[in-house]
Order: sequence, then structure tokens, then C-alpha cells
Amino acid sequence: METIKGFQDFSGQEALKREKIKEILIKNFKKYNFEPAETPILEFENFVKGENERDEVISDIFKLKDRGERNLALRYEFTFQLKRLAKNKKLPYKRYQIGEVFRDEPVTSNRFRQFTQCDIDIIGSSIKDDAEILALTSSILKELNIKAIINVNNRKLLNEILDEFKIKEKEQVIRELDKLDKLSEKEVKSNLKKYKAESILKIFKKPESYFKKYKYYSEIQELKKYCSYYGIKINFQPTLARGLSYYNGTIFEIKTKLMKETVCGGGSYLINNIQSTGISFGLERLSVLAKIDLKNNNLLIISLNKDKEAIVLAEKLRKNNISCSIFYGKPTKALEYANNQKINYIVFLGEKEIKQKKFKLKNMKSGKESLLKIEKIIKKLNF
Repeated sequence: METIKGFQDFSGQEALKREKIKEILIKNFKKYNFEPAETPILEFENFVKGENERDEVISDIFKLKDRGERNLALRYEFTFQLKRLAKNKKLPYKRYQIGEVFRDEPVTSNRFRQFTQCDIDIIGSSIKDDAEILALTSSILKELNIKAIINVNNRKLLNEILDEFKIKEKEQVIRELDKLDKLSEKEVKSNLKKYKAESILKIFKKPESYFKKYKYYSEIQELKKYCSYYGIKINFQPTLARGLSYYNGTIFEIKTKLMKETVCGGGSYLINNIQSTGISFGLERLSVLAKIDLKNNNLLIISLNKDKEAIVLAEKLRKNNISCSIFYGKPTKALEYANNQKINYIVFLGEKEIKQKKFKLKNMKSGKESLLKIEKIIKKLNF
């Protein structure tokens, strides 16, 4: 039975890689004092839509009704749920959340209808917190061995430029500008003609120094200054818009040459009229890009008709944080199973090993075998 288009199963090495990436994310989130949160997958449709009904992503939400004929929807992101979570919290409230979100949108190689989002947000923030978010992002990307560029812009600066050109339908124009990394300049220019805004494209081709004349470029300068304290570089991209209308200050997107889609992105916004900032990582995209060593000193005990002793040995190893399982059957079948499951070590347990109180440990990668006491095996596998 196949999965529904845009939905996936994960198992084996792929599932292990996803688990490892989540471990790395959570470890880094906690380093910066973010605390975990969990929220429902299902919400009232009106709450999901919030004040962002005009956003393109809102048209992609999955809608359904319960037995009481109430209009419900699957969450499409985590940010709107912060309105409830952040109430009466001591500020700044720093939370992280990892979980599934759903969008009924066209499927591509790196775009799915169910995907795992990994978010961090600071409720009660300033530009200094924007810099901290980007520093944390940089730390995660380094650990995952993903080479990427941090692109930044500012919604206030974008609005200031649009005001200079007396453009009234600013949100629609910003949404068109946001398509510059997906469509050709010619196509975007054609779309902007509807709003009599095609002339602004020439502004975004000017050097960064040109933008210093605008009041809100100072926020880009301040962000750069604080990012330099963290030792990270950011790239000012004046065309960067990000489609969601709730952004009200700094916006950022992390891009890599290895993928046309954004690796992760975020920015600053209001939650319950409190200035906030955050970023969202997509686990599926991180998994495609990450180069990590899935070190797993797991072990298979092959019981040669010594089941009781094999269980005792397995429990001793587990108490010493060594992952292991027992194979009850022929050694040839056990070796075949170990290779298939990418198990690193095998221990043979029979009459001879019990008498000697030493066990034959086989490294499945190198083929090397050693006769060791249980204490030596524990030490070897717990490096």
C-alpha cells in the first residue's frame, strides 16, 4: 500500500539520521536556554487562519469537520499557536518545538504535505535576539556540515522603499518580490505592473551603500554589529521579503547551492502585541543536506543454545548504555541479519565462551575478531 502523495514513511538509516539531527537541534536549542513546548495538531479553523487570511499559505491548510460539524484545520506551522502559549509567561519567553505540520500544496522533490518543523522563538525580543537566533542557526549548520549563506532584510526597510514610490498595495507587492528566487525577473516585473510597481525593481539592483539613505537600514547595521560579536557573517539581500504578512522587522533566509529551496527561515513579528522573533528548520531538508556520522556502537549477541546467559549478558551491556539485541538461531543467519541491519559488532555466546569467561567480539566493518572479557567489551564500545 503506497502512502498518500506528499506523505512519507521513514525507517532504517534514514530514520536514524532524522533522529540524530533532532538530537543535535535539541542540544543546541537547550544551550541557548530554550524550553520545550507541545501543541495540538488540530485547531479551530478560525484560530489557524488568524489575521493572516490573505497569506498564500492559508489557502493551503487542510480543513475538516468533527462530529459536531465544527470547522477545524490541521496546523500549518507553530507560530500562530504561540498566541496561546505565550499568555502570562515571564518575558522573554524562549521556546522550541519539533513536530509535524500539514499543507495541502503541490508536491516537489523537497516540498511535502506533511513535514517536520523545528522552531525556536523568543517572545519579547529585540535585534540583539535576532542576532542570537542567527548565531544558534550558524552553530547548528556547522554541526550538520551544511555550508550555507544567511540572507537578511528588514520589512520596515521594504515598506519605507515602497512608501517612497507611493505604492499603496504594499503586501501584494511584497508577495510578488518574494517570488524573485522562484520566477524570472521578467515574470516578476510583469506581475508588478498590476500594482504599478514595476519601477521599484531597479532599486534592488543598487549596491548596499545606496540603502544607507533609508532610516530603517540602521536596523540592518545594528543586526550586522551584533552578529559580528557572535563571529558570524550575514548577507544583506534587499529583495528578500518572505511571503507571510505578519513579519514586521528583521527577516532572514538560509540558502545553500545544493538546494533551490530555503534551508530554513524566519524573522520578527508580533505575538499578542509583543515583539518577537524566531526561525523554523524543516527536518526533511536538513536530512537531505546534513553530513553527519551515524556512530552507533550497536551489538548483536548470537546465542549458541545459551539463551539464559545471552539474556543476562544483554542486560549487563544495556545497563552500561550499549545498544544490543539477541539472535536465537544459526550463526550464518545471524551474520546475514547483522549485515542487513548495519550492526557494528557481534558477540558469539556458547559453551566455550561461558567456561573461559571471554567472548569473541567481531567488528563487522573491519572483520577483526578479539577474545575479550565483558569488562573490556564495555570499555571498548563506550569510547
